[in-house]
Amino acid sequence: MNHSYDVLIVGSGLAGLTVALHLAADKKVAVLSKKALLDGASNWAQGGIAAVLDSQDSHDEHIADTLVAGAGLCDEAATRSIVEGGRSAIDWLIDLGVPFTPDQGAELGFHLTREGGHSQRRIIHAADETGHLVQVTLEQRVRAHQNITLLEHHSAVELITSRILGGPRTLTNESAPARCLGAYVYDEAGDTVHTILASHVVLATGGAGKVYLHTSNPDTSTGDGIAMAWRAGCRVANMEFMQFHPTCMYHPKAKSFLISEAVRGEGGVLRLPAGAGAEAGKRFMQWHDERLELAPRDVVARAIDFEIKKHGLTHVELDISHRPPEFILEHFPTIHARCLEFGIDMTRGPIPVVPAMHFTCGGVVIDMNGRTDIPGLYAVGETGYTGLHGANRLASNSLLECLVIGRNVAHDIDGRKDAPPRPHGEVPAWDDSRARDSSEAVLVTHAWDEVRRLMWNYVGIVRSQKRLGRARQRIAMLEQEIEDYYQAHRVTSDLLECRNLIEVAALVVSSALLRKESRGLHYCLDYPWVLPKALPTVLTPEEDFR
Repeated sequence: MNHSYDVLIVGSGLAGLTVALHLAADKKVAVLSKKALLDGASNWAQGGIAAVLDSQDSHDEHIADTLVAGAGLCDEAATRSIVEGGRSAIDWLIDLGVPFTPDQGAELGFHLTREGGHSQRRIIHAADETGHLVQVTLEQRVRAHQNITLLEHHSAVELITSRILGGPRTLTNESAPARCLGAYVYDEAGDTVHTILASHVVLATGGAGKVYLHTSNPDTSTGDGIAMAWRAGCRVANMEFMQFHPTCMYHPKAKSFLISEAVRGEGGVLRLPAGAGAEAGKRFMQWHDERLELAPRDVVARAIDFEIKKHGLTHVELDISHRPPEFILEHFPTIHARCLEFGIDMTRGPIPVVPAMHFTCGGVVIDMNGRTDIPGLYAVGETGYTGLHGANRLASNSLLECLVIGRNVAHDIDGRKDAPPRPHGEVPAWDDSRARDSSEAVLVTHAWDEVRRLMWNYVGIVRSQKRLGRARQRIAMLEQEIEDYYQAHRVTSDLLECRNLIEVAALVVSSALLRKESRGLHYCLDYPWVLPKALPTVLTPEEDFR
């Protein structure tokens, strides 16, 4: 299958579907999804979308909260642009029919909640499954649109650019002007690689949560877009800032199920469990920050990590059982039902929680229209780096960024008069004629497991230069092992994800080693101070950071 489209969107989360729906009236669009359309991280989002929707709130207050959470590293112009675009983005979702939780006493007619780091109630939500209900609404529109082709169970292998053409044994033309031409795409059902050409390619693959052993992200979050853009020649920035959500359910079968920030926003408190001796049952956030449970995520996650290590615990407890049961059932029906599956009744007692990797604050360097360093290539959502999140993302700003930048990407593409995709005869087909089927897939699964454990133990919430150095050495070995394997064997979904995961792990460690301070989500024992000037960490492919 060799196809051409006006726009190829890699990823089917909120960012990708937003771009698709804004473009489809006039463009022929293809949307790639590694799994089924709703299997991405957007579908898992519980809390909501931050936006100024009440006259008691203001853009300046939302911006100020974002800058504080970002620990001095947010791009203020980008932050203002995204925040000011929030109301129109929410209106678009309302017009599409997203069933946000109503509140007849509110100005807009919808309930607004408050989360950590926010000075006002400004989180619009659909009960406690906002992401799912937004995605279901957009999915219905996307599936019904005649100009949108959905390619589920298809994975992007590599970007095609005017300088990088061909299969694993890449053909290059260094003298050619850089431009993205499309992507090689692995069809899982057909077990083959197709060539898809497009005038514009949009990377909307989400973040890289699976680079860590414990994460709130789905299995699809393997940093594919970041890794592919890096290999194609794009800069990446601030990859050391990997956000750990403070409160994921601690249970051997729960797979780090996320307990929304809104539970703390509505009065949930953090307590020490029975294993803490004389301090068991006590609140502890007052020992760490005056904002208590509503401090930004980096502060709360480090506080939990500190108490766990201090007392030799496996977890702490999040307790909202002092609120009326009917209040809990109304506001958190999904979380309540999920907890009951594991024998936990949050209306009667606490939920055991532990931090888990949640969000990639860095990514591919883009402007406010989503443009990367390569013409024709865009990035949006968690894949991209606008500067909004700085050193720590403010709760519920992520879906806001997807909507605002997604719309900007579509408008930028719509306003361009680019030539149609090149004829397929000018682009080499994927060449796997010298590749062989794998008889040692265990090498891939072992590398996958090793890099995730390595990142969890050496590049976690609290870091040291020694641990980072060891991580860099071992990741470099894994990179070479997997690259050799990739060059010799036919691609599989597991191989592609493992290769991208290790690439992103190397970028995280390289970025962390370059930052000689502790700021936001990056806390290093060797550099506990904060430097007077906040600067982003920008990696360039031409420079050797490994």
